Amino acid sequence: MNSRRKFIASTAMVAALGVTKQAFGFNILHKHKQPDDLIVGHGGFTYKVDKDWAKISAASNPLLNCHEMVQDSKGRLIMLGDNIKNNILIFDKSGKLLSYWGNSFPGGHGLSISKEGGEDFLMITDCGWFQDKDGSWQREAGQVVKTTLDGRLIFAIGHPRTIGVYKDDEAFMPTETAVAPNGDIYVADGYGSDYIIQYNSKGQYIRHFGGHNNTNPDHNLRNAHGIAVDLRDKNKPVLIATSREENCFKIFTMDGQYIKRIDLPGMYVCRAVMDEQHVYAGICWSKDAGGKIIGGDSGFVTILDANNKVVSNPGGTAPVYTNGVLQQSFAEKTPVFQHGHDVCVDDEKNLYICQWNANHTPPVKLTRV
Repeated sequence: MNSRRKFIASTAMVAALGVTKQAFGFNILHKHKQPDDLIVGHGGFTYKVDKDWAKISAASNPLLNCHEMVQDSKGRLIMLGDNIKNNILIFDKSGKLLSYWGNSFPGGHGLSISKEGGEDFLMITDCGWFQDKDGSWQREAGQVVKTTLDGRLIFAIGHPRTIGVYKDDEAFMPTETAVAPNGDIYVADGYGSDYIIQYNSKGQYIRHFGGHNNTNPDHNLRNAHGIAVDLRDKNKPVLIATSREENCFKIFTMDGQYIKRIDLPGMYVCRAVMDEQHVYAGICWSKDAGGKIIGGDSGFVTILDANNKVVSNPGGTAPVYTNGVLQQSFAEKTPVFQHGHDVCVDDEKNLYICQWNANHTPPVKLTRV
């Protein structure tokens, strides 16, 4: 059973876990009154919360889920969502909508940006998991496409079964991509078979790793929701893969050899976002003190330093280490986020938090203070 199916199974067993569907954020509006000058975070990473940052109208630019956001070379903020009336929304840092496009990604989920010859390109991941008009969730094989910033298609990467990489019973529902300095593309099949698949810059297959059936279980991935290239050591770049069901990141060499894991107790972490020497990530939901999964209001943001030590949890409790081991963190008693799905760090170190299943709300801006 793949990770996405496990998640669906877990929601079907919600009552047994003592968690309601409403706790997961399904079809319910969460409203938490908060001060206009709310400050979140810890240490040198504190932020003022602005939930009204995006200047858009639901009538002209409707949203379902805001999945991921990146900043381009001109400082614009590019967001991917799953409403096919406007999959891609492009903002300036004040929240003004500059342009929008895209009507063919009902499962719009992952967004990466790369530069080639002075030009920016997008890698868009459609996970194949989408919400139908009646509100029900449907699934189909996913896809990865490379486009220009204005939506011109460069190429598409289809199902790995077509080139003999996957077996007939292995699902392909990709969630994320990362692009290496040499142009190699890494695809995380986070809702499918949990492989990381490496392609060259033209979309030609090189290798895959991860999955479920390795002799050493540390090499396995469970809900490989994200993938990132870590260039903090320029002489030894590595990959940071998410293993969300294990509440950790796993580190691999660029050719897929397992190195180590970074445990984040109780955190159902999304992709790692690199900014200089720090790692940022959205926490979609978390566990309570008894180890039970809590729903949509239990997410927050986590920030790791150059040594992969958590230094701040905006929207959550302060990180605590005991004998060098990170203890479990929790969301604030008055929740700040719903299903924090992604973090974008702009050139002024402000953060933009995309949220999944958050009542059609746009990204939340966290202004660094």
